[in-house]
Amino acid sequence: MIPSILPTYARAPLSFVKGEGSWLFEADGRRFLDFGAGIAVNALGHAHPALVDALTQQARTLWHTSNLYHIPNQQALADRLVAHSFADTVFFTNSGTESCELAVKMARKHFFEKDMPERVNIIAFEGAFHGRSSAGIAAARSEKMTRGFGPLLPGFTHLPWADHAALDAAITPETAAILIEPIQGEGGIRPLPDQCLKGLRDLCDAHGLLLILDEVQCGMGRTGRLFAHEWAGIEPDIVMVAKGIGGGFPLGAVLATESAASGMTTGSHGSTYGGSPLACAVGCAVMDEMTAPGFFDHVSRVADHLRQGLERLVATHPSVFEAVRGSGLMLGLKCTAPNTDVLQAAYDACLITVPAADNALRLLPPLTVSREEVDEALARLDRAARQIAGPAPATT
Repeated sequence: MIPSILPTYARAPLSFVKGEGSWLFEADGRRFLDFGAGIAVNALGHAHPALVDALTQQARTLWHTSNLYHIPNQQALADRLVAHSFADTVFFTNSGTESCELAVKMARKHFFEKDMPERVNIIAFEGAFHGRSSAGIAAARSEKMTRGFGPLLPGFTHLPWADHAALDAAITPETAAILIEPIQGEGGIRPLPDQCLKGLRDLCDAHGLLLILDEVQCGMGRTGRLFAHEWAGIEPDIVMVAKGIGGGFPLGAVLATESAASGMTTGSHGSTYGGSPLACAVGCAVMDEMTAPGFFDHVSRVADHLRQGLERLVATHPSVFEAVRGSGLMLGLKCTAPNTDVLQAAYDACLITVPAADNALRLLPPLTVSREEVDEALARLDRAARQIAGPAPATT
């Protein structure tokens, strides 16, 4: 008999009833250090006072009107995002999946309105994850996400990760855009080197293509800057955002240049809930915190401390860990042991991490995590690794 909740998740046997900062409290009373942050969503931790105040005040005033009317909070958040990014305009969604759908539509409409309707093809990459909508799974095209859901949305070319020759050869007169994550999250925390991101920008400029960046997981401060692409010193045409922008409240966005968005006119896209007064009140509070002086300095300091500690763990436990990769507070441990074993051992040590492809484990703590909490997480990971490795061999 099918359960009342559709059984599409392989859930861990944990039920959290309260969150506070970097900590989660299980129904049985155990206290877990949260280095998953709801898969990079709770960027400011659990129950951050500024977010609680913003949501509570807005909830007492107005919840929803729809986009048939002006929404002052939406305008305020759009203005903040434009002021702190490459973008000229913003469309608000409820999730990263919805942001992907719009990004694909926006790129194709851009060329349609320029009398180039044949330019619909989007180049994407192996290991990517762009959500679970029709466009998202067609863009990623992994067997796990697409099996049984055909026919897939056409218009995507899939290339191996970091194969420059294949990329050059894939561009045709039908190519509209290149879609890529500056750091693959689900793919195993695989960062795209800055020089490669610069090369993609140059390639798009040379061929008149749009550069679409999926920053749903790596954006909103996760790498120590508001957006991950800032480290490369480039400006994309379209960026997909979600997760951290709402700090735990469902919110997403598509940021775009005026040129890229020029085809999106009245009636070309819409959302009933997107950019609601509630969501944008929280989003404004998130932006205020992240753009405050010293916020990203803190992220960089604790990220450096965490990475150094993880490197020591790799050196200490080579039978469990192979390498550290990632940027800022979006770090991954490539595991030698099965990552599912490491995940379970971390649960046993009351530490939350997130599995990923390529036998990796993601560490995505709140951006507000303290140095002391990082030390505690490292100690718990060390215990987890010792549990897997077993007792040290006896010396004679």
